[in-house]
Amino acid sequence: MATKRFLSLNAMDKIMRDAGAPRVSDDAKEALAQILEERGRQISAEAKRLAEHAGRKTVTDKDIHLAVK
Repeated sequence: MATKRFLSLNAMDKIMRDAGAPRVSDDAKEALAQILEERGRQISAEAKRLAEHAGRKTVTDKDIHLAVK
C-alpha cells in the first residue's frame, strides 16, 4: 500500500528545473519527493523534541533551524 504523498510532483519538477535540469522523469520526481518527505519527518521529529525540551508545545522556526544543524 502506497503512503500518502505530501509534496506534489509538480513542485518536485519545479525544484529540479530551478536547479538546472532541462527535463525530469516522473521516477526522479517521485524519488525526490520520497527523500524530502523522509528528511522532513526527521527534522520535524527533532524540532518537536527541541520544543518539548524548552517546555513548549509549539514548534517554532528556530526549532527547525536548530534541528537541521
